[in-house]
Formats: sequence, C-alpha cells, structure tokens
Amino acid sequence: MSATDIAAGPRDRILDAADRLLGQFGYRKMTVEDLAAEAGIGKGTVYLHFRSKEDVALACLDRMARHIERTMAHMAGVGAASSARLREMLLCRVMQRFDYAKSHSRSLEDIQQAIRPGLLAQRTRHFEEEARILGTVIEAGMRAGDFALGNAGDLGLTLVHATNSLLPLSLSAREMGRRADVEARALGIIDLLIAGLQCGRETGPKNSSPRSRSS
Repeated sequence: MSATDIAAGPRDRILDAADRLLGQFGYRKMTVEDLAAEAGIGKGTVYLHFRSKEDVALACLDRMARHIERTMAHMAGVGAASSARLREMLLCRVMQRFDYAKSHSRSLEDIQQAIRPGLLAQRTRHFEEEARILGTVIEAGMRAGDFALGNAGDLGLTLVHATNSLLPLSLSAREMGRRADVEARALGIIDLLIAGLQCGRETGPKNSSPRSRSS
C-alpha cells in the first residue's frame, strides 16, 4: 500500500484497489476479499461503502467518467477559440477512455456482460453531461460568429454520438492495440464535425447593415 492509498479515504482506497485488480486479474476473478486485502481494510468496510462487486466496478467507471467531465469543463473555460476548445474536449473524451480501458483490458468484456444494464444507464447520464458541457462552448461560438446558429444542446449531443464510435466498447482488440491510429481517426472525425458546425456561419461584420456592406 502506498502513502497515497493511506491518505485517501476508504471509498477511494477501495476504488484504487479495484482499478489495480481489474487490470491485473479481470472482473470475474476479482472478489470482495481480494478488494479488502488490496486496499488494506476489512471486508466489512468494503460493504459499508458498496453493496456488491458490481457496485464497485460501476463506481470505478463512474469515477473515471466524472474525471473526464471535470477535465472537459476546465477546457471549456480556457480562453482559446471555440473550435480549438471543442477539438481538445472531444479528443479528451475519446482518448482518456481509451487509456483507462487499455489498463483494464482483461475486464472490458466481462464488465460489459456482467453489469450491462447498470453500465448503460450510467453511460447515458455521463454522455448527457458531456453534451451539456460541449453545448456551452458551441453556444459561445455561435455568439462569436464562429459557428452557424442552431440548438447548442442538440449539437453537443450529436458530437457525443458521433465520437462514441471510437470509444473502447466499439473497438476491436486489434484497434485497442493501436493508440496512435485511434487518435488519428478521432482527430479526423472531430475536425470534420467542427467544420460542419462552421458551415453557414456569418463571416461579415456583425453590426453592419446591408446598405453599409454594399456602399
């Protein structure tokens, strides 16, 4: 157990231990007894925080997704152009999930099969929040004239759905072994999506009238 583990609260210590065990042994082989031993706590303490091994695995994925949301929200507030912020945010949601899944490759299929209903409901909530964060940048871009007008919330959800094709559960084992290829494909799709947002935007002076533009 590291100094960081000792400093963390019991819940985070359990999740840190679960992340390690999921990566080393996979979901099916991991037991609550293993979790307790890896976290350096009693088995009863695990059950004080989680009802089951399924809840622990879902909480690990939830923690990862919430970290992505916080990172995206931070990127949304950076003073770069709207298109540059969207590019970094969309790449973040794809590649951070890729890197997490890569370290849990033994568990991906087992987790999907064993806890699919809970996983799908959780994914929906996180995708909606990511779409909301993206929507704030799209709306700001519309006000600045960087993007064509539209419903920012709907467009944010479209960006999420379009990049979901590159998330780990949609990739083959061969693709999961090629990070650079996945990143390049992600950037290609992202740049195409942003170009679509820019189509039809107003490029002339915002406050000029038709008469002043023609004079």
